[in-house]
Amino acid sequence: MVKPLHEIPVTALKGVGAALAEKLAKIHIHNLQDLLFHLPLRYQDRTRITPIASIHSEGDYVIQGSVVASDVLMGKRRSLLCRISDGTGSIGLRFYHFSSAQKNSLKPGTEVRCFGEPRRGASGLEIYHPEYRVIKPDDDLDVEETLTPVYPATEGLTQQRIRSLCELALEQLNHPDALQEWLPESVRWKYQLGSLVEAVEFLHSPPPDVSVELLSEGRHPAQIRLAFEELLAHNLSMQKLRSLIRTVKSYEMPPKQTLTRDFRSQLPFSLTGAQEKVLAEISQDIMQPDPMLRLVQGDVGSGKTVVAALAALQAVENGYQAAVMAPTEILAEQHEKNFKSWLKPLGISVGYLSGKTKGKKRQQVLEEIVQGDAAVVVGTHALFQEEVQFKKLGLAIIDEQHRFGVHQRMALRKKGELNGGQPHQLIMTATPIPRTLAMSAYADLDCSVIDELPPGRTPVNTVVIGDDRREQVMKRLRSACLEGRQAYWVCTLIEESEVLQCQAAEVTAEQLREALPELSIGLVHGRMKAAEKLEVMDAFKSGHMHLLVATTVIEVGVDVPNASLMIIENPERLGLAQLHQLRGRVGRGSIASHCLLMYHAPLSQQSRERLQVMRDSSDGFVIAEKDLELRGPGEVLGTRQTGLAQFKVADLERDAILLDQVRDAGQVVLKEAPESAEPLILRWLGHAEKYANV
Repeated sequence: MVKPLHEIPVTALKGVGAALAEKLAKIHIHNLQDLLFHLPLRYQDRTRITPIASIHSEGDYVIQGSVVASDVLMGKRRSLLCRISDGTGSIGLRFYHFSSAQKNSLKPGTEVRCFGEPRRGASGLEIYHPEYRVIKPDDDLDVEETLTPVYPATEGLTQQRIRSLCELALEQLNHPDALQEWLPESVRWKYQLGSLVEAVEFLHSPPPDVSVELLSEGRHPAQIRLAFEELLAHNLSMQKLRSLIRTVKSYEMPPKQTLTRDFRSQLPFSLTGAQEKVLAEISQDIMQPDPMLRLVQGDVGSGKTVVAALAALQAVENGYQAAVMAPTEILAEQHEKNFKSWLKPLGISVGYLSGKTKGKKRQQVLEEIVQGDAAVVVGTHALFQEEVQFKKLGLAIIDEQHRFGVHQRMALRKKGELNGGQPHQLIMTATPIPRTLAMSAYADLDCSVIDELPPGRTPVNTVVIGDDRREQVMKRLRSACLEGRQAYWVCTLIEESEVLQCQAAEVTAEQLREALPELSIGLVHGRMKAAEKLEVMDAFKSGHMHLLVATTVIEVGVDVPNASLMIIENPERLGLAQLHQLRGRVGRGSIASHCLLMYHAPLSQQSRERLQVMRDSSDGFVIAEKDLELRGPGEVLGTRQTGLAQFKVADLERDAILLDQVRDAGQVVLKEAPESAEPLILRWLGHAEKYANV
């Protein structure tokens, strides 16, 4: 019996030793199945020889003719120019890197067949560095019978080598168990999906009459067959994660309307209809014995924190603790402040724990958590640490979830298991997630959207301006601050290094202090101590400071209603979602607010498009869809967190139309052929299953 292809290493192929296997591993090819799912990027048509006189448009051509002239030219760069003619016309072949052996092999009278893209050059039509072959009188050269695949490659791996390895792997498909069909017949029939083996064979060597347009757009039925199965495998892995989490029951926490009623009565505003709708969904969830897994998306400033507080109170009035976790110290500290100001009047104790809570203070907080004295605990990812033990954790609220991994969601499950149950989970994000990503990366969660801003918010006017007008910007900044308004100046650096980012912010703050001596200017960055950051933020929030210079550390959660001007340096270095988050720090009061995106010329086409989107839209969901389109899912969500960038065949944006079908097919597989789920997940995700590394 032949082994399945995923069990056969590439080293089993003739000519693949350790060195070649290492190069293949760089492009994620470890076994024969990986090799067959390493699909071509595009195709070349080498199935016919084109007369030189018929070359009229851009593209690649196979031509054949005799060398009529061959000269070494000494221009700016030394080059070999051979002129070949086929009786219908002539064309130049130009080589900038050539050996004397090559020059001697292309003497006048030599017959050659070559392949490449003709362009207008100094001597008319020319092909630069064509692939070519000298034809001897007794050679009988056929043209290719199928389109020639062009594969994603890496240094030291030629196209020819990848093609020959794929051909060897394709030979193995003659064995029935090599690439097993795991999709149930009913799914294949309903969605008109062909055979997996036939789709793979077709995509590695399509016939010459195929629609190249369909292939280049990823819309050919063979491509759809593979993309569908891959998306299905991801969906099944998330369904499995969901059922795994739900193997441990949670706690029933019906609304008692005691604390929640008192809390609402002390709020100086009424909740929006969208907030009420989402609260009702959460309240319904946490009344059930199954653990809630709900993602709440709300655009910048839509009032998610109040919703979180009311959810926490429903847990507390049922005798359970609630944990609120934020990704940064600044956001965690702000949550602590808000929760304390809201809950202290109700007689509820709020604990705070971060990585920087040390010594006796830390011991005291840990004691309050384990004894249950801290009914609500706010903190950073320090709340996940093993030494943190809750007395009775009923609800875990995770803010800005896209900054945490799936396995950290799972870690919370363990916190609750000690008491024979697990906490309900509420995940909040102000980074709107395009529907396509929500249906794949977050398929294990129910989704709610707060799609209404509180009344009184003014839209932010966004201006795109070159940094050659910095002086003008400074004047505008000075006059705005002297009129009593406050402003942010955000420094961005392309380097990942936090040290360099902080140094850049320090230099900028110093320059602004020199240029604007009449203004009070503060500085906040990631390397400052928590107490220092808090002190600066408090001074800014209380109006004792005109201008806050910051790194992107202020991206989420900072709330200063009087701040109405934001200047972002080098916005072209940031993603759209991040720019939208930063811009959301202004426009939180009733004053007209402005955001200046001060770019450094020249801008790439993509950067220009991104900044245009920021200028045209203030809708986070529109911006998120555009961000996905321009940058792809791996960057939008962060590759490390999702594994989404590692799709082998599927493309979330292109294949979004399949997602509803994939979700339905997932239900069919789990119902009619549950034994197929695991092999499908293994085939497409391997050991990168989203729940494997918990």
